[in-house]
Amino acid sequence: MKTPGELFDLSGKVALVTGGSRGIGRAVAEGLATAGADVVVASRKLEGCQAAAKEIAAATGRRALPVACHVGRWDDCDRLVDAVYAEFGRCDVLVNNAGMSPLYDGLPSVTEELYDKVHAVNARGPFRLSALVGSRMAEGDGGSIINVTTAGSLRPGADDLPYAMAKAGLNALTLGLAGAWAPKVRANLVLPGAFDTDITKAWTPEMKVQAGAVNPMRRIGRPEDMVGVCVFLASDAAGYVNGAQVLVDGGFFRTL
Repeated sequence: MKTPGELFDLSGKVALVTGGSRGIGRAVAEGLATAGADVVVASRKLEGCQAAAKEIAAATGRRALPVACHVGRWDDCDRLVDAVYAEFGRCDVLVNNAGMSPLYDGLPSVTEELYDKVHAVNARGPFRLSALVGSRMAEGDGGSIINVTTAGSLRPGADDLPYAMAKAGLNALTLGLAGAWAPKVRANLVLPGAFDTDITKAWTPEMKVQAGAVNPMRRIGRPEDMVGVCVFLASDAAGYVNGAQVLVDGGFFRTL
């Protein structure tokens, strides 16, 4: 039987994290590297990926590959996967974290362009990446797919409905993937609540204070709050966890 330390050890593994240059993705990428994995930091802007990869490599001693990728573009997803396998020859962990939720002034103001862009980044890209990486995981040593959605997909509001709809699609994708290549490939879902990331940049300080005040933990989430659960789901410690839906929201949606 493996020790707890051995169960959580990701040495020899390769992890791909989308939206990995900042926010939750940046914290998770460094967390996976700290646990022993080599990481691929993917995001739209190469400069941000390069800076994050350099910092992660310096902090952890692991290899960190920066790759520019707009996950809302099908061909970009294909090129990203090709780059990962060309560099490392494998991918053991896929974290579909990239997301976007642009503001709009009422539902009738949502344009076709906004709707399609939100769906492409939050749902279509993860589908393509999961299909490509998951099938290769199944042909090799197996792996773990971790999809980051939002607790709001279970209790959507009118102010971010296209985002919640797209993330609900990612929820459904995860449950389907849990049976696609099992038992070699596990797929699980992490649902953060309000987090202090780019998506909440448009919030006023008062909005953040109010959101924290109604949360049992008396604050909104921080990117580092996602690290432990993602390392767990990536590791052998979660070897029998498949198709799980993990709320990381401080208990705000505890009545679900």
